Amino acid sequence: MNRALEIAFVVFLASVPFWLGNLYYLHILVTTGIFIIAAMSLNLLLGYTGQLSLGHVAFFGIGAYTSALVSLGFDLSITENYTFVLEPKPVWFAFLCGIVLAAICGWLIGRISFKVRGAYFVIVTISFAEVVRLVALNWIDLTEGPMALNNIPPFTFSIPGLWELTFYKKEPNYWLVLALCVVSFVIIRRLVNSRAGRAMIALRENEPLATSVGVDVTKYLVLATIVSAGMAGAAGGLYTHYVRIVDPDVFLFIYTVTMVIMVITGGKGTLAGPIVGGLIFGILPEVLREFAAPEVQWMIYGVLMILIVYFLPAGIIPALSQWWQRRSQSHEQVTQGAAE
Repeated sequence: MNRALEIAFVVFLASVPFWLGNLYYLHILVTTGIFIIAAMSLNLLLGYTGQLSLGHVAFFGIGAYTSALVSLGFDLSITENYTFVLEPKPVWFAFLCGIVLAAICGWLIGRISFKVRGAYFVIVTISFAEVVRLVALNWIDLTEGPMALNNIPPFTFSIPGLWELTFYKKEPNYWLVLALCVVSFVIIRRLVNSRAGRAMIALRENEPLATSVGVDVTKYLVLATIVSAGMAGAAGGLYTHYVRIVDPDVFLFIYTVTMVIMVITGGKGTLAGPIVGGLIFGILPEVLREFAAPEVQWMIYGVLMILIVYFLPAGIIPALSQWWQRRSQSHEQVTQGAAE
C-alpha cells in the first residue's frame, strides 16, 4: 500500500508541468526540489547519525563550482613554465566530477572531524565552509571570484546523429530534478534499511553502547558523510546548470540554515521529513510574497517555524504518524467493541 502511494505521488508530481501554466511557479518548484535533495543529504547526517553539520553548504558549493568549471574548461598556471589546461567536457561528465569531488571532501572532513563530537564538530564544519567560500572568492584566476562564472552550459543528452535534448526550458529541468529527488530518496532508504543504516541509528541513539557491541563509529560516520556530501554535490551541480551562473554567494550560511529548517520541521530521522519540510518552506515565501511586505514575510516565516517546533517538536511527519496510529487503534477498538 505504501509503495502504491509513493508511486502515485511521484506520478502526480511528474504531471505538474502539464497543468501548471505559470512558468514562474514551475521555477520555484525546480529550485525547491534542488534544496530538497540537499536537505535529504543533510538529514542522513543529522537525522540518522545525530551529527549536526552547519557547513553542509560547502559540499553544495563544491559540486556547483566543480561541475561549472569542468563543463566550461579552464587554464590554471601551476608554475611559470607550465599551465594546466582542461578543455570543456560534457555536462554529464562535469556533473559526475562535482559529485565525486564533493564526496572526497566529505571523506576528508569525516576523517578529521569525527575525532571530535558535539560543538567541536559543528565548529569544524562551519570553518570548512568558510574556507571554501574564501577560496572561491579570492582564487580569481580559477573561479572569477565575485564576478561569477557565467554562460554555464545546461544539461544535454544526445545520441550522436539521431537525437539531442538540451535542458533550456523549465519543464525538462523540473523532470530532471524530480528524477534525481527520487533517486536520492531510494539511495537513502536503501542505506538506512541496510546494516550500515542500523549501525548509524544505533550510534545516534547511544554511541557508547553501540561501540561496546562492536560498531565501528568512525567507519559508519564517515560513510554517512561521504554519501551525504556526494548528494549535496549533486544538488549543487543541478543548481549551477539550471541557473547557469555561480558565484561565492552559493556558500552563504543562510543556505545551510534553510536545509536545517527543512529537516527539523519536516521530521529529522524520517525519509519523508525533508520532502515535506522542503515543500513547505520552499513554497511558503512565494505564497507570502503575494500579500505581505518583505519584513512581514520574514515575521510570518519565523513565527510559523517556532509554532511547528513548539507544538510538533519531533516534526510534521512523526506527528502525523502518531496521529494516524492513534486513529487506527481507536478504530480497531470500536470495531472490536461492536463485534462483541
